[in-house]
Amino acid sequence: MTHHGEGLLRLTKNSRLVDTLKMDFRQAELDAPDLAMLEYADRLTRQPWTVTEDDVIALRETGFDDRDILHINMIAGYYAFVNRLADGLGVELEAFWRGDQGRQG
Repeated sequence: MTHHGEGLLRLTKNSRLVDTLKMDFRQAELDAPDLAMLEYADRLTRQPWTVTEDDVIALRETGFDDRDILHINMIAGYYAFVNRLADGLGVELEAFWRGDQGRQG
C-alpha cells in the first residue's frame, strides 16, 4: 500500500483519508458505494471462494452497473495475480517502497 498510497494522496490530497485506508478501510469516511467496493475487493482477495452472486447484487444496489463491477473484479484480480507472482518468486520491494531508504542492508 505504500506506493499506491502515495498515488492516492496525489489524487485526493487528503492525507488523513490515505492514512486511514492504509490502516483499516472500514474506519475511513467513505460513502456506501466506496465501502461496498472495498468490501467486495477485500473478500475477493482474501476469500474468493466465498464470493457469490449476492455480492454482485449488493454492488448493484449501491449504484454500480455491470461494467463497473467487471472493472472492480478485474482490478482486484489483477493485483492478486501480480502479488502472487512477486511472492512466489521471492521478489522484495526496493528500499524506497519499504520506507527504509537510509538503511544499509
